[in-house]
Amino acid sequence: MREYKVVVVGNGGVGKSALTVQFVQGFFVENYDATIEDSYRKIVTIDGEPCRLEILDTAGTEQFTGMRDLYVKNGQGFVLVYSVNDSSSFNDLKNLRDMIFKVKGTQRVPMIVVSNKNDLVQQRIVPTEAGRDLAHSIGAQFIESSAKDNVNVTEIFCNVVRQINRIYGPEVRKISKKKTHRKKKIASSGRARSDGCSCTVL
Repeated sequence: MREYKVVVVGNGGVGKSALTVQFVQGFFVENYDATIEDSYRKIVTIDGEPCRLEILDTAGTEQFTGMRDLYVKNGQGFVLVYSVNDSSSFNDLKNLRDMIFKVKGTQRVPMIVVSNKNDLVQQRIVPTEAGRDLAHSIGAQFIESSAKDNVNVTEIFCNVVRQINRIYGPEVRKISKKKTHRKKKIASSGRARSDGCSCTVL
């Protein structure tokens, strides 16, 4: 089974945790502590291939910026989230993008720009075209979503995995094959337990 490390970044309050929890656990979280940095795992089937996703939901507060180099270095794909009713969250994505490029040492990074909270139609400040233009300028995909209404949430993570396969495909397969072989050895001794939940993404 292939394993993927996906990092969700963006300002506090843009809905990073809501998107992640909606994808992993299937329900909407309205209030979430922005100072909490948490990780989730989920097993899904994407394009006929079983995948284990490890998703890091990063804190959106300045006091946690010291951790950024570490999680960017370890991450394979990145979800850059802004809120349609918060222009500063959109503008700050450019700094996050530059930081990721700097730490990675390349601009060829699996990345997707997500316009979240599209259910807030009357409160929209950031136009769709602005998000699309930003994504185009960095060679990333663009998706509009609503964690509350569960719109395009699954598509976000599926598309990141597809980008990782496109850029790092052979490396992902090689690493995962070694890890899977090691887990099988442990399982044969009766010391391993499966974790995560399973779903099929069509």
